[in-house]
Amino acid sequence: KRSAFMPLMRDFAFIVDQGVAADTLVKAIRLVDRTVIEQVDIFDVYMGKGVPEGQKSLAVRVTIQPVSATLTDAEIEGLSAKIVAAVLEKNGGTLRGERERKRLKKKQ
Repeated sequence: KRSAFMPLMRDFAFIVDQGVAADTLVKAIRLVDRTVIEQVDIFDVYMGKGVPEGQKSLAVRVTIQPVSATLTDAEIEGLSAKIVAAVLEKNGGTLRGERERKRLKKKQ
């Protein structure tokens, strides 16, 4: 059954070890909330400048399909936080740029 509510997309870029298979990251994200996470796609894999040696950046687009009501900003932020936590727990991945933000914050 198709939802009457507009889907929304959120993009994430995670830094993971090179040995982490993209499909394990996709599965971890899907399991966060099967009710509203309609699709998870890897749209970029990057290794090189700005990514630590032995690691890669996986860019992921998550399609969120509200079922019974439009999601609030707080609900979307909560779901996003759960996605980031799931990738950290299941794959050891961190949000790209997170390490750099923390490093700069310590300098201030």
